[in-house]
Amino acid sequence: MKLSGENLNEVSFPVGGIGAGCIGISGRGRLSDWEIFNHAGKGLGNGISHFAVRAECSGRTLAARILNGDLVHDLCGVNSDPDALFRGFGWGPEEGSLASLPHFRECELDGAFPAAEYRFGDPGFPGPVRLSAWSPFVPGRSDLASLPVAIFEITVTNPGTETIDFTCVGVLSHFHGGTACADSVQSADGITTLVLGNHLEPDDFDFGELALSTDAREVSFQEYLCRGAWRDHLEVYWHDLNQPGKFRNRHFSSRAENDRRDSGLLAVHLRTLPGESRTARFIISWYFPNRRNDWDNPEQLAEQMRRSGVPENRWRNFYARLCSGAADAARKIFVDYSETRREVFTFRTALHESTLPEPALEGAAENLAVLISPTCLRLEDGTFWGWEGVGPRRGSCPGSCQHVWNYAQALPLLFPDLERSMREAHAKYSLDERGGMHFRMALPPGVRAFADGFRPAVDGSFGEIMKTFREWRICGDTGWLQKMWPTVRKILEFTWSRENPDRWDPDATGVLSGRQHHTLDMELFGPSGWLQGHYLGALSAAARMARACDEPEFAAKCEALFERGRKYAAAELFNTDHFIQKLDLTDRNIFLPYLAPGEKPEDFPYWDAEHGEIKYQIGEGYEIDSHLGAWYAKLYGIGEIFAPEQLRAELLSLHRHNYLPSLREYPNTWRCFALNDEAATVICTWPEASKRPVIPLPYHSEAMTGFEWALAAHLVMAGLTIEGERTAAAIRARYDGRKRNPWNEIECGSNYARSLAAYAMLQAYSGFSYDMTRRFIGFSPVAAGDFRCFWSLGVIWGVYRRDSGGETIEILHGKAEFACFGIQGEHLYRNGTAVPAIRTENGVEPLEPLNVTAGDELHFE
Repeated sequence: MKLSGENLNEVSFPVGGIGAGCIGISGRGRLSDWEIFNHAGKGLGNGISHFAVRAECSGRTLAARILNGDLVHDLCGVNSDPDALFRGFGWGPEEGSLASLPHFRECELDGAFPAAEYRFGDPGFPGPVRLSAWSPFVPGRSDLASLPVAIFEITVTNPGTETIDFTCVGVLSHFHGGTACADSVQSADGITTLVLGNHLEPDDFDFGELALSTDAREVSFQEYLCRGAWRDHLEVYWHDLNQPGKFRNRHFSSRAENDRRDSGLLAVHLRTLPGESRTARFIISWYFPNRRNDWDNPEQLAEQMRRSGVPENRWRNFYARLCSGAADAARKIFVDYSETRREVFTFRTALHESTLPEPALEGAAENLAVLISPTCLRLEDGTFWGWEGVGPRRGSCPGSCQHVWNYAQALPLLFPDLERSMREAHAKYSLDERGGMHFRMALPPGVRAFADGFRPAVDGSFGEIMKTFREWRICGDTGWLQKMWPTVRKILEFTWSRENPDRWDPDATGVLSGRQHHTLDMELFGPSGWLQGHYLGALSAAARMARACDEPEFAAKCEALFERGRKYAAAELFNTDHFIQKLDLTDRNIFLPYLAPGEKPEDFPYWDAEHGEIKYQIGEGYEIDSHLGAWYAKLYGIGEIFAPEQLRAELLSLHRHNYLPSLREYPNTWRCFALNDEAATVICTWPEASKRPVIPLPYHSEAMTGFEWALAAHLVMAGLTIEGERTAAAIRARYDGRKRNPWNEIECGSNYARSLAAYAMLQAYSGFSYDMTRRFIGFSPVAAGDFRCFWSLGVIWGVYRRDSGGETIEILHGKAEFACFGIQGEHLYRNGTAVPAIRTENGVEPLEPLNVTAGDELHFE
């Protein structure tokens, strides 16, 4: 995304590691969101941390600039702490903004995850300056991508006729104030590192380090900026920055006696000839290894831990196994810097050169920022764990919530080992003693689910089954599936169990009924196309997994229930043009089985006595997720679960009734994620003759991007590309940098996991399919003509191309063995050499399985 002017106003581009936290860079280059301290940090600064540049010629300073553009908001100060005095609103911008020091007049951003490239210019500075900031995000290399680092490159250019000496400066402020500080500079193996530590014990929850490193040859540093009163540190820093030559070190052997944060700096000195450009490389790294659950009720958590046999509320970040400290994290990047950079930018180019419509590609690519946000954790054993999203300082809704992470399609294809770890963790800890799978996994690790906790969710449980099927097909490891199979079977058996207090399908009819908790946080009663679709997808997937695990009788049972349930959905739940909820809203008998002991029907929280209706239901509404089970089934290769003509009608109806080209006249009684003349697709509508409950399901009038992306991708997959593109364009128009941050689609908080549904746009347009149990990949683009798209199975990834000369699969990373390619054509060439192959109904099959590796090109004619 190329942004400038007002479209930089709301930008915060994250750089960091999966489960390690990140630093957000504003649209004009400020280090604005420090989310590395084991919690979210929207708007959290870190003292005066920044980058700066100086130019000098013949021993005379020409100019010095903070490497920022203009500050354009919060000019009266930030209204965040009502008890603050002498700072905040009414006192102007915070000191850390450095907005009143000379900086650059011109700023542009080319942001394409996982790298942002800033271009700065100013008439008073001799030459343009570029800042590249990137993360070590390489699909298939989950450990590399999980390092606690943010990588920065400052490139200076000498456009003149004389030699210019540039100095690139990084200033890093301490995360603690006062007596905790302990700063030093280390040099080893060509790497110079400013380390900001503290005097705490290594097992203290506040123990940690920050570091700023460079591999430049010509460096200088100050372990500490000037200590003093008032703004002495900035006065002396600006004086030193404007003096030619190297910085003179400043060291204090004693600790600070007040609460002011210390800061230090590291400078790289670059001599440039006329017309020459040179680059300084910096890494900000961190190490805060110790974590605990500080969000749940302490007494309730203590009881859960006691019942689970967990002795202590403590664990360590996984990155503490990857590196021994902040300096070591940076060293691991510098050791193989060029190769890591090549892989990161190879991925970036391959992804962003995909020929999808721009909004679809933006959604797929830029929402990957969620994976390095504080939404995501990696536990001590490497397990991936996620919030739903995050607030300004805390996570929002914990536990790798199944029905939210159902939507997220990026992690399983980019880092399938991490996605499998979620399946394994839920199987280990989320099954209660009755066999119900709870949709949130508690921390610290080892805390288990119990039947007296909150009940399982229908879409969460059945989504877990379908995701297990997906992971099996991605990795191709039937041994892994066999380990997971007992959990899958228990989820289905709980569906039919008399011990299931929600009575999902106690008579094993293939039709979902009873009380059904779901992702909109309440309960549905009776069958609906939305949740019945999840049940059908789970039954179909389970039947195929059962056969792979040598349980043909269970497979047959699932197949029979699937057929019965599918027929019921077609005959009873499809109402002219969409799937409905079949329920008499006035029938109180429906909820009587779920009354608590002594509870009267009129006091039941779902009963609207004034209007004589059951509350929070869909009825005949057009609910945006009524297609969702069918979408998962199609994405994962499970197959059709609804009649194709009914599903197509459903998708068209959802777009026709729920897509609103302007929200100006639309009444939204819930949270506001879109407004005014913005376009959006809302959760549920009741047009024309559809009966609307007086108090319908929660969030019905909202527009949440994860739901929209799932619908957009399914529309495209169904060949309804105009409708899908319209849906996608409306989302990204709202996240244009001027109104909202393009790298943070919000829902119940920032960096919301459901937005990762957007990654499926790549699969939707390319028709990418996979089944590594039979060593198969295939492509079937939805549109004719030339086409190019990134694809990935994690351990191997590359680019698919189609043009007038045929189809090509380019391998850019990894290796794998393939036995079949779902591609048009009859002839196969590897790196220009013909490979003996035959054409079958499945595609092109080499006579011998084909081992491919990075650098190979497979061409089909």
